[in-house]
Amino acid sequence: MGDELRRGLADAWSMIATFLPKLLGFLLVLLVGWLIAKGLSKVVGLVLGRAGFGRLVEKAGLGHLLARSRVDVGELIVKLVYYFVLLIALQLAFGAFGPGNSVSLLLNDVIAYLPRIVVAIVLVLVAAAIARVLRDLLATALGPRPFTRPLSTLAYAFVLALGVIAALNQLGIATTVTLPVLITVLATVGGILVVGVGGGLIRPMQQRWEGWLDRLQTEASTPRTSAAVQDMPTPAAGTPMPGAAGGPAAGGTMPPGTPPPYGDEQPPKG
Repeated sequence: MGDELRRGLADAWSMIATFLPKLLGFLLVLLVGWLIAKGLSKVVGLVLGRAGFGRLVEKAGLGHLLARSRVDVGELIVKLVYYFVLLIALQLAFGAFGPGNSVSLLLNDVIAYLPRIVVAIVLVLVAAAIARVLRDLLATALGPRPFTRPLSTLAYAFVLALGVIAALNQLGIATTVTLPVLITVLATVGGILVVGVGGGLIRPMQQRWEGWLDRLQTEASTPRTSAAVQDMPTPAAGTPMPGAAGGPAAGGTMPPGTPPPYGDEQPPKG
């Protein structure tokens, strides 16, 4: 009985003596990694601020959308960098307990996934910037037309949707839905171009374009006509319209019982 107790105590002390250095190494690596993560995240925040990352988001047209959700993209990237470095430190720290533990394997998967989030954010920002430029170009080219705003907004939403679909594919989210949608849209656009270039849609589209252009020309000339009518001088009160049928200028006679055009006053003498 005494030998078994002494053997058990010896094994316990041996386990403690083996575990304590690993624990100290884990804490030391974690502390160093935390300091590096804090410093690197501050450096990234300063670089983004100096580079005008917030203005880039505003120019991309995402400022009003992010303002509603209260999400700061720059702060999100800083936090991603911080947690990315911290997870690497955790991975190295858990390596002190052995390379085959389950926590290290989980951290490997998380660390491998984080760069995809950064790439997805960049894809959305680039797509939003391109969509904003395309919307401004369409608005400038079409001018003040009734369909200018809906058409430019549709183009903006289309390009932004393509960027979001590409970002979701990068993240591996709903790939069974987003990837077929992206392929369908691109195939539709390509098919329209191929058929149109091949000649099958030339005549029908020519007729449609003629109708659209005639409608555009009519809408474009309508404001000018109304403006010209508004710029015409208004005749003075009591002045007869020139050439009016039956008026004094035309020498016509008025039917009996009709009051004189000047009331009780005498007509002006020529």
